[in-house]
Amino acid sequence: MIGVKMQIYNKEFEDKLFLEGKRKIAGVDEVGRGPIAGPVVAACVVLPPHFFLEGLTDSKQLSAKKREFFFSIILQVALDVSFEFVFEDKIDHMNIYQATKLAMIKAIEGCIIQPDYVLVDAMKLDISIPMLGIIKGDQRSISIAAASVVAKVVRDRYMVEMAKKYPHYGFDRNKGYPTKEHKTALINHGACEIHRKSFSPVKELFIEQMKYDF
Repeated sequence: MIGVKMQIYNKEFEDKLFLEGKRKIAGVDEVGRGPIAGPVVAACVVLPPHFFLEGLTDSKQLSAKKREFFFSIILQVALDVSFEFVFEDKIDHMNIYQATKLAMIKAIEGCIIQPDYVLVDAMKLDISIPMLGIIKGDQRSISIAAASVVAKVVRDRYMVEMAKKYPHYGFDRNKGYPTKEHKTALINHGACEIHRKSFSPVKELFIEQMKYDF
């Protein structure tokens, strides 16, 4: 019908695995690959088999208020929730792709309940648990969507705290992403401790600084 928004049913993967006898299905997702400051955060969420929450989808498609609402429900009803930070120094050392995989694996390992199957958003992980990487998984799997929301809320709250420690950069607003405000602050104040030195335009600042140090 015109004017009626259809709710997408995003439990097909979970339902199929449940029929195959899986009972502890984990969804895994991350946030923070694109920022030039702060950590990448991954979350692993194990939901009850028959859990469904209307509107729960990719955290990027939700308002901050909606994410916080869903976050509180997920923490109340999930069988297990685990999240992991990989900070900027390790990101610079091992690159963002490997840091993302590490955060995801550590989030899975942090679960008290050992999952018997893992659904991951578009990533292949070196784990012994059976897994499936799903393109746009945060939109197609409710478990991955739940992990997306947890990771996003946890990281956003962390960046709001970092804004108090490093007030020049607007981390409470941009969450470390390279907005115009953020890049202007970099020019005016230089980089701070939580900036990723291997990411542009931070990388260029450090190269320029090294010229003056010699």
